[in-house]
Amino acid sequence: MRAGARTLVEGLDTGFAAGEFVAILGCNGSGKTLTLRTLAALRAPDGGQVELDGHDLRAQSRRSLAQRIGLLAQDAESGFVTTVEEFVLVGRHPHLGTFAWESETDRQFARQALASVGLAGFGARTTDRLSGGELRRVAIAALLAQQPEIFLLDEPTNHLDPQHQISVLEIFRACASAGATVIATLHDPNLAARYADRALLLFGDGRWRAGPSAEMLSASVLSELYVAPMIAGEIGGRQVVLPA
Repeated sequence: MRAGARTLVEGLDTGFAAGEFVAILGCNGSGKTLTLRTLAALRAPDGGQVELDGHDLRAQSRRSLAQRIGLLAQDAESGFVTTVEEFVLVGRHPHLGTFAWESETDRQFARQALASVGLAGFGARTTDRLSGGELRRVAIAALLAQQPEIFLLDEPTNHLDPQHQISVLEIFRACASAGATVIATLHDPNLAARYADRALLLFGDGRWRAGPSAEMLSASVLSELYVAPMIAGEIGGRQVVLPA
């Protein structure tokens, strides 16, 4: 994977299984977002191919992919003002027939998704009257309403306070436990260690490592990843890694 003349990720060869939560970590500019966009078939890989069920991802129809893969971008900015419920209903569009309108069942999915992110009763509000954190949770609700098999999350905790960071990651941990594949870029290695089964580390110079979270998220490995000394400790009975 390249960005201009730079090789960010070279020879990436890994798989993602149903029922697992994989965290992608790395410094800014290491290729995390590009990796997610490649997995979402929004850009072609610079070499090789991405496969879904053994078939080239980019050879499959956009509608089919949208029914199975959901992407949460880093910043969900609506280009127009709409109600919260209508925003969330966009997540149902891959499941609608041509020229079909959303049904009451679709609206129920939207309301359930809003309730799951703590925004029950927000459906009639307009998106221009939301805080950044509320808009982020609305975008997450739209993704949940989509009901994909594979969740691609680019910094899902962006704009969220600690309470909502935890609640959102609990939601996606539950999705993985129910059989979905969750792949999320995260900046906090302690949140990654708490929720992810495996970690994919991108060093930004072509190198990458993947493996169980307990192995990948040690102080020594993270010191190399972030080019900064990290130390391990215990707080409240939980192992944490912090800058030295």
